[in-house]
Amino acid sequence: MASLAECRAHIRLLHRMDEAECLEYLRRPCQWPRKMRQAMHGKALALIAAARAHGPSEIEAFLLEYSLSSADGQALMGLAEALLRIPDAATKDAMIADTLERGQWDGHRGHSDSAVVNLSSIALTLARRGVGLDLAQWPIRQALEFGMGRLGGIFVMGETIAAALRRAAAADQAGFRHSFDMLGEEARTAGQAESYRASYHAAIAAIGAASPGQGPLSGPGVSVKLSALHPRYHPLQKQRVMAELVPVVVDLCRAAQAVDIGLTIDAEEADRLDLSLDVVEAVLAAPGLAGWNGLGVAVQAYQKRAIGVIDWAAAAARHFHCRLSVRLVKGAYWDSEIKRAQERGLPHYPVFTTKAATDLSYLACAQAMLAAPNLIQSAFASHNAATIAAIDVLAGERQDWEFQRLHGMGEAVYRPMLDRRSCRVYAPVGRHCHLLPYLVRRLLENGANSSFVHLAADPRVAPEDVVNAPVDESRLAPPVMIFSPQRRLSLGRDLCDGETISHMQQRLAGLSCGDVEIPAGDPQDIVNQAIDAFAGWDGLGGARRADMLECAADLLEAEPEPFLHLAIVEAGKIWVDAIAEIREAVDFLRYYAAEARRLCVHALVLPAVTGEANQLEIRGRGVFVCISPWNFPLAIFIGQVAAALAAGNTVVAKPAPQTPRMAIAATALLHRAGVPPAVLAVVLGGADLGADLVGQPGIAGIAFTGSHATARRIAAILAQGQGPLVPLIAETGGVNAMIVDSSALPEQAAADIVASAFGAAGQRCSALRLLFVQEEIADSVLDLVAGMAGQMRLGDPLDPATDMGPLIDAAALARLQADQRALASHGRMLFTGAVPETGVFMAPTAYEVGWDHLPTHESFGPLLQVRRWRRDQLPLVLTWLRQNGHGLTLGIHSRIDTLCQQIGKEARIGNIYVNRGMTGAMVGCQPFGGMGLSGTGPKSGGPFTLLRYATEIVTSINVTARGGNVDLLCRRK
Repeated sequence: MASLAECRAHIRLLHRMDEAECLEYLRRPCQWPRKMRQAMHGKALALIAAARAHGPSEIEAFLLEYSLSSADGQALMGLAEALLRIPDAATKDAMIADTLERGQWDGHRGHSDSAVVNLSSIALTLARRGVGLDLAQWPIRQALEFGMGRLGGIFVMGETIAAALRRAAAADQAGFRHSFDMLGEEARTAGQAESYRASYHAAIAAIGAASPGQGPLSGPGVSVKLSALHPRYHPLQKQRVMAELVPVVVDLCRAAQAVDIGLTIDAEEADRLDLSLDVVEAVLAAPGLAGWNGLGVAVQAYQKRAIGVIDWAAAAARHFHCRLSVRLVKGAYWDSEIKRAQERGLPHYPVFTTKAATDLSYLACAQAMLAAPNLIQSAFASHNAATIAAIDVLAGERQDWEFQRLHGMGEAVYRPMLDRRSCRVYAPVGRHCHLLPYLVRRLLENGANSSFVHLAADPRVAPEDVVNAPVDESRLAPPVMIFSPQRRLSLGRDLCDGETISHMQQRLAGLSCGDVEIPAGDPQDIVNQAIDAFAGWDGLGGARRADMLECAADLLEAEPEPFLHLAIVEAGKIWVDAIAEIREAVDFLRYYAAEARRLCVHALVLPAVTGEANQLEIRGRGVFVCISPWNFPLAIFIGQVAAALAAGNTVVAKPAPQTPRMAIAATALLHRAGVPPAVLAVVLGGADLGADLVGQPGIAGIAFTGSHATARRIAAILAQGQGPLVPLIAETGGVNAMIVDSSALPEQAAADIVASAFGAAGQRCSALRLLFVQEEIADSVLDLVAGMAGQMRLGDPLDPATDMGPLIDAAALARLQADQRALASHGRMLFTGAVPETGVFMAPTAYEVGWDHLPTHESFGPLLQVRRWRRDQLPLVLTWLRQNGHGLTLGIHSRIDTLCQQIGKEARIGNIYVNRGMTGAMVGCQPFGGMGLSGTGPKSGGPFTLLRYATEIVTSINVTARGGNVDLLCRRK
């Protein structure tokens, strides 16, 4: 039997393993004899038959009619997720109207065998005809609220623990054990964490009082979510989590031990698995808990590490002299895990990407659990008859384990088994309006068309086809290959892996910035050299230029540490932002290389009259001056330079004076990749040097990112020139707003507000500056924002646990302090925080302002302005958006699609983000750039970028000049 340390090492190995290799590892222990497989198959068919004889549940009948793959089903799920938590009638009515207008409800009338579903279809049809009338005069809102409440009642055991205990004791729950989950979702603030802690304690006391003497294994228990008990439950905050959270969990375990009930620690996202295991080990080692058999953990079989976690559970039980309960589930965040892995450019997914692989992993884990009965108390949570049948056969006559199901689902499958198998109900407890987002996720997981629950409930599908349901089992491409074959996505670094962090710290520790060596040469001479080099570079062709850019990308990806060090030390970026900047630079290089191959390799053949041939070529303009800012000293520097080079231009680059070392290193990287020094030169200096470069004769284009005032000065210099008109590609920031209406989920909106306004110390041109939040939810959203901002750690960016580094320099702080003094004269401070004693820092700060004092200029830092609005004041919000002149980014948080569309149409904004953060645009996916006072275009990282850096040449050839139109003559009969 492996030790705890060996098990943890094996878990890390599985995490980094290729999916196919991991599957092969799992298949070996699941080579069961044919007779056993036949028994599993037969039992599954019998379970399906029994469930169908019972008939579909109310929710199953509804999902059969309103498929979750249909627009109507998705519209109803959206309504279910939001309606009950919207506080004001006007927004409720807007949400209802939006949903009803999008549906084709009349087509569902009379289709279902369920009277409830048919009545619902009739009601929705009539309600659809009432859209446009005053909904307050119709009972539509009340009827839909009642329906949503009934949906909540199906999945929620009770809105209080007392109500849940009464329902558990009712006749329809007889024969089932229960585990009560107070549904503490992720805590965003210290106040929320304390509220969840108190809720768990109250539940433990109530459950213990209601079930004395049954014991932790046979009696009811409670499920606890660690992320609900600490506002910073993240691996980068491990030191704080272990010091602050472990005592809380130990206290809960002792309370459960005192009343003799079980406590199960719920599963979290994959990023938190290692941290969760650390917490569990610390809890098991706590005084007074040695030998206690009441602690359990949930394991998600869709994670590649699941089988390793089962081995760890057995090793932990042996090490701490106890029996550990393990609740095996298939997993609850699959789609989110896939999305996060792709966004972060991980080499592999943390989860299996096919249903068949997850099913195999589940059975391999189940077999391992059953093989360690003295160490693991096994619980198998599934609604899939094939999985249930397989486990039933594997277990044989043993009774020292149990099945589990979600409250509201799977009862028909399990009822026939209660005479010989134990089954526990996982029972959510809480207010329906707070839990419906959770319930919608459960519906989507279990009611999706490809899921077993959906197929088993559909009488049109033969039982044999349900068990052997054909599904698309093609594995997803690895995260870094999602854009293949055009390009490879930049490789990220997993900062949730302790070994990765330790390795990077060691590499960074040996680096230093060194002195800046100012490149020699007069700016005019450097420009002249670039002019001389232009013809050769442009004539090299797009493919050769693309090769060099891709080589630079590979070099940067293979040796990122020097650039990470400069981003952290020279620019003050925290680890997460520094890694993101390296990745963005790599993506720019590869994206523009792909664009060079698309646009600059083959001439475009155009239509022509007979006897002519027309073609269009993309060629470079000449010498581009690229002026980049300090807030993205690598990504924007590389983005500008790579676009200009890819299009066939030579470049003279001038970085911001605050970050010269990064520019010198980036230029050296491109030279190593094959770009000649005469084709790309870097010059260092301030505004005077920039003006000198812009005014040089022979300059063919300017790429600039910075302030609007500087962009105007550049434009004025260009206007005075006597030569050709020179294009100016400018991005100049903006007073970026976010609109939050009362249909938004406050927790989601608050998280995106904090990330958008205070991430990178607010030093992003895309950052949130002005928040419009609807009056009815303003207090709850702003309380969350203040609480989350208060949890941010300011300090040394070399420390991976730091959330916010310093401002770029003292001048930046002085400008922000001046803005803050102005706000103090007419606004109301909502919150601010303490700053470190040394360094140039500003804490996250927010002021509420009046309609007459909405911002007119950009405060470049963590300074947020807030304006509450009522629904009838939306025109005022839209008027400000149109008239303030800026047009870079806009955030919208709303569940009402028609409102989002209206705002998007009326606002002249370059980048609009709906129900997500406003920063971190992804190259090639979210081309970035503004309009109005925020820039000239084109957007960076988009399909039209290179066209602005290039010029077009059309060649028309009279092919008949050689003696005749051969093609036409050859057609003559």
